[in-house]
Amino acid sequence: MTFQIQAVTVYGKQPGQIRTVPFRTGALNIVTGDSRRGKSALLTIIDYCLASSDYPVKAGKVRKYVGAYAVTLTKPGRQLFVARRAPEQGNAVSTVLCVLSQAPETPPPPLEELTFATPLDTAKDLLSDFCGIDRTVKVPAVARAQTLAPSIRHALYFCFQAQNEVANPDLLFHSQGEEWRPNTIRGVIPYFLGAVDPEQAALRNRLRLLRRDLSDLEAKLAQARDLGPASGQARALLTEAVEAGLLPHRDTEPTAEEVLGLLRSALESTNRLELELRPDDGDPLAAAIGRRAQLRRAVGQSRARIADLKRAIEENDDFAGEAREQRRRLASLGLMRLSPDTSQAAQCPVCESPIASANTTVATIMHDLERLDGDLQVIGSDTPALQHQMALEEEQLQQLRAALSRNQDEINEINTGLRALQQEPDHAQQAAHVRGRISLYLDTTAQHVSAPQVEDRRDDLQQQIAELQDLLSDDTQDDRLTSYLSLISQNIRVKAAALELDHSNAPIRLDVNRLTVIADTTDGPVRLADMGSAENHLGYHVATLLSLHEWFSEHRGPVPRTLILDQPSQVYFPPDYTGEPTPQGTDLSHLLNIYRIINDTIQALDGALQVIVVEHADLADPLFRDHVVERWRYSNNQALVPPEWITEPIDDEDE
Repeated sequence: MTFQIQAVTVYGKQPGQIRTVPFRTGALNIVTGDSRRGKSALLTIIDYCLASSDYPVKAGKVRKYVGAYAVTLTKPGRQLFVARRAPEQGNAVSTVLCVLSQAPETPPPPLEELTFATPLDTAKDLLSDFCGIDRTVKVPAVARAQTLAPSIRHALYFCFQAQNEVANPDLLFHSQGEEWRPNTIRGVIPYFLGAVDPEQAALRNRLRLLRRDLSDLEAKLAQARDLGPASGQARALLTEAVEAGLLPHRDTEPTAEEVLGLLRSALESTNRLELELRPDDGDPLAAAIGRRAQLRRAVGQSRARIADLKRAIEENDDFAGEAREQRRRLASLGLMRLSPDTSQAAQCPVCESPIASANTTVATIMHDLERLDGDLQVIGSDTPALQHQMALEEEQLQQLRAALSRNQDEINEINTGLRALQQEPDHAQQAAHVRGRISLYLDTTAQHVSAPQVEDRRDDLQQQIAELQDLLSDDTQDDRLTSYLSLISQNIRVKAAALELDHSNAPIRLDVNRLTVIADTTDGPVRLADMGSAENHLGYHVATLLSLHEWFSEHRGPVPRTLILDQPSQVYFPPDYTGEPTPQGTDLSHLLNIYRIINDTIQALDGALQVIVVEHADLADPLFRDHVVERWRYSNNQALVPPEWITEPIDDEDE
């Protein structure tokens, strides 16, 4: 079961300032008011509190006078309170939240009682769990070589319609116009519609990883063939080292394993002639070579630390996965009905008979759940610290590599200077030159040479791939998705006809590849963008989103049972509308039809859907008037930000 929104709360920047906007669950909620009263900020506040990676609240009174935001989420028997501070000055976004599990109907706590300590990623996971999203499922990201784990952020594509989206002919879903979002929406739609079998999804993800492993292995094998253990370059350097006096002459040809050892010996040796010709005040070439040895040791140590940090992060991830799986098994406690007097399990969730003996077991499970939540929170806060430390180590490794490069340049410059000073090259210069070339070789090509021999596992990987392909040959996900979309499209057409939209007499289909609605007419397909009039654009948006939420509700899709629409009446009102006069005749009839379709859908779902609409309009018809929960107008001095919070005049817009 997923959730609806019970309230939005804002905390002022002064002590004791708190303002809560309540909403009715399973009903139509209309917030109407004048411009610049904070209506549109409601959607962005909800978005921000539901683990947004940015700060969507627009500049204006809300940003200026609000210090923290919160939403109260509710579902049968459970309530979740999520609060998030406004970003501090100089920061783009606040990265920690306060997430509290509350008893139903608990009011928002005062700001001073809140502890903001839950990292953003952990909060997103908690919200996804509260929404009913199975985070073990991975779906392929369309047009990208990776997979996605559906989350609360993906579910919100189907819950929000901002002011610039609700009647947009080019954008059907929330955030569709942002980079990469269209492909992400295409990737997650099958999961939220219920077309993805979790077991089949796991197999497809395994197949993708095996194909990637096979591709990586083939690349490594090709590289190993090109870089033999004793390449021609290595043997040439060995010959030069002997000629420069860095190594003794050998009567036998060295084996492949001996070549690298001999080159390292040549790099670390001291030539006899160098000692004879070295001035008393020190040799700059020897000093540069000594620094190079220190830098190479530092590089090795840095690589070892990075490997240790990676192992620690992987162990954290493994532990967190096992802990979440255990928590899901224990979460069945939520089925027990608690006594309001003792807060103990008192009734069976099926027959409602007393269960006096269950309290010890319930208490034990609750203790385990609390312990797991604590472990997950510790792991959630520990992993970012490890990742931060690894980033610092990788940055240091890059600096060391850059220092090695500069050191090599220094050695080359010294060699060039020595050659320029001497009319004829001597043995010391030749030795230094050979050392520089050996050092460069050992820092580059020899890394591949010294690596463990690549095991050829291609046959094994290809066999595993073939077996998975056989298992997936009977997967019917595409057929299920096509069938589901056909049924949803029929519902869209019924609603379009009730709204008297153009082309509603033709077959209508929701195209998830183009992310639009298409009417199949006798003259050919007509996309939403090609349908004339803003009224059609608004109507098909409303019909599509309501039809999707009907499907989510009837098939238990893990999407919040909330749809938020920002000013659908803009189609019928001029941009500078101030509240009077209201539309008349056909425009009024068509606008009321929008609200009739919304209300009829909510009634048909028997409380399983909540719709929140923010509006300029304030219609007298009971279809509109009876569902107004807030009126924020200059005439009654009401707004999201209470007037008493405003300490100075401000000329801005919140919408």
